[in-house]
Amino acid sequence: MIDTRTAPYAALLLRLALGVMYLAHGLTKLMVFTLPGTAKFFASVGFPGWLAYPVTAFEIVGGLFLIIGVLPRWVAAIAAVQLLAAASVHFGNGWGFASTGGGWEYPVFLAVAAAALALLGDGKFVLLGSQRRATR
Repeated sequence: MIDTRTAPYAALLLRLALGVMYLAHGLTKLMVFTLPGTAKFFASVGFPGWLAYPVTAFEIVGGLFLIIGVLPRWVAAIAAVQLLAAASVHFGNGWGFASTGGGWEYPVFLAVAAAALALLGDGKFVLLGSQRRATR
């Protein structure tokens, strides 16, 4: 049974953790690896290099949106798909993320966490979120 009193706080914690993770990864792509470097990496693993630009933008903006609570369910749903695509790079490396080239455990876990947030709901302290209409 779901405790409806605490579930919004659980969603908030999950939302904040995912938001910080996304923001950190996006900023790392931008500031450490640079966008051209990230584009080269994307191309080296079979993705079009130009995808580095919208992916980085999504990770930064999406991370901020999750943290401040702007459309968290939608951002989390998109994030789940993006993370599964990212995980595909790691499928041939085995399960453990410590494997050479990084395994798929971490990105798949994050994809599942993002999907759980999308299903769970926006959580507490949302600026702009899902509006539910009462049905009679």
